[in-house]
Amino acid sequence: MIKQILVKSVLNKHRRRDDWFLDDYSVNPYLGCSFNCIYCYIRGSRYGRNMAKTLSVKVNAPEVLERQLSRRTKRGEYGIIALSTSTEPYMPVEEKLKATRKVLEKILKYGFPVEVLTKSNLVLRDLDILKEIDRKAVLPADLKPKLKHGAIISFSISTLDEKLAKTLEPGAPKPLERLETMRKCKEEGLFAGVCFIPVLPYLSDSEEQLDEAIKTAKEFGADFVFVGGLTLFGEGPADCKTLYYRFLEKHYPELLPKYRRLYG
Repeated sequence: MIKQILVKSVLNKHRRRDDWFLDDYSVNPYLGCSFNCIYCYIRGSRYGRNMAKTLSVKVNAPEVLERQLSRRTKRGEYGIIALSTSTEPYMPVEEKLKATRKVLEKILKYGFPVEVLTKSNLVLRDLDILKEIDRKAVLPADLKPKLKHGAIISFSISTLDEKLAKTLEPGAPKPLERLETMRKCKEEGLFAGVCFIPVLPYLSDSEEQLDEAIKTAKEFGADFVFVGGLTLFGEGPADCKTLYYRFLEKHYPELLPKYRRLYG
């Protein structure tokens, strides 16, 4: 059963704007994630090996966010809000709880732009709000000449290989479903693209695989494509490096020496 928690703050201000996603803030309506991606960088003892078991919803996030956005608005401190940076905003529980939708309603109310990073087709439910944000958001002055959209939707994909994706991302929709969802967002006039992050050494990072991934994203209408590497760290039983190496031992033992040269 999902745990309900209360928070004192939900809007995180970055020290500097993200160079890739252009966000100045982030909001995470949930703690933990039921998609359980083995390579996820937020893994660790706080969540355990199965992040779905420790999944929590920040039940007062909309009210807390409203107070924080109100103060930022009065000071004219507009900036892109990333939704989300340490959880999936559109897990299956979101269909009922609508925590992400309630957060988006507050973002729309106060005129902030948003960047949604997701693996889920549930984002289609909220296209009505996202289209309103896209039209009405106040962009930071230095971004206005470069960016014409108040809403950006990024779809995270690590591989187009469905079998590999199912093993590494057991709770997430299939890669092609994500691309189909992106295409539907594009058809609704939204600015959407693909983040091939992380690409996996020796599994999804060959020149041919990357060419195919970018070509496929283009065929589905992507406005942009980001490509980023895999981060592995931690020696604990629930850390991403430990779990990823266990995955390699089971499925690709011949790659372990190569990974140890890369990641130790």
